[in-house]
Amino acid sequence: MTATTLSSLPSLLAVFAHPDDESLVAGGVLAQHAAAGARTAVVTATWAPDSPRAGELSDAVRILGAGRPRMLGYADARVPQSAPGRARFCDAPLDETVKRLVGHLREFRPDIVVTHDAYGNLTGHPDHVHTHRVTTLALQASGLEHLCPEAGEPWQPSALYLATHPHSGVGELGTLLPRVGKSLLSVGDERVTATVDVRPWLAQKWTAILAHRSEVERPRSLPGILSRLPVDVRQRIISTEYFTRFDVRPTPGGMRALTR
Repeated sequence: MTATTLSSLPSLLAVFAHPDDESLVAGGVLAQHAAAGARTAVVTATWAPDSPRAGELSDAVRILGAGRPRMLGYADARVPQSAPGRARFCDAPLDETVKRLVGHLREFRPDIVVTHDAYGNLTGHPDHVHTHRVTTLALQASGLEHLCPEAGEPWQPSALYLATHPHSGVGELGTLLPRVGKSLLSVGDERVTATVDVRPWLAQKWTAILAHRSEVERPRSLPGILSRLPVDVRQRIISTEYFTRFDVRPTPGGMRALTR
């Protein structure tokens, strides 16, 4: 596979569905950026700020150098008790969820944003897929002065990185996930534009994953599956992170006619 690495270390805002996604999907990149002095932060769509998993998330983002948790506080699609009295993230009004994320984008003003790919990463969890939708809409809205004016001054990140897995990078997960009834949704290798070797930050990433203690205890969750693997197998699985980059800012050059 031909791919580039993240060659610079701009400020980074990660937007993920659940506590633990940030550590599993982009923990190495978050640690890498923070270690280089870049500003980093994590927005998490589901689970209430007063839930047990909020404390675990706080520990994980601290380990990764990503500051305080930024929780939207909606309910997990499959765990109603994750946010009692709140709508499921998938059911909340789209304008509301986009506007709230625009507020975080305009406050933090990141250079790049990282989120789930259109499949919702390998497993296709509905919250992952919906986070992708909301994030892509919020990125467009954030840069437009007449949208969500109450959310702050417009801000347009330069690029969006979608966390993904190429067919050739699935490795041992190709047998592990189907065994516990999970989907395996990878993309063609040509779609991956950034392949990041995160071995220098592997200990930090794994410590952040372990901070999600309630997930580590569950045998069917990815943290639980990883914790029960031999060390060498686990390290192979989590030592590389894959992304597809999309430029967000308009290309200079003025108006041009559409041509076939």
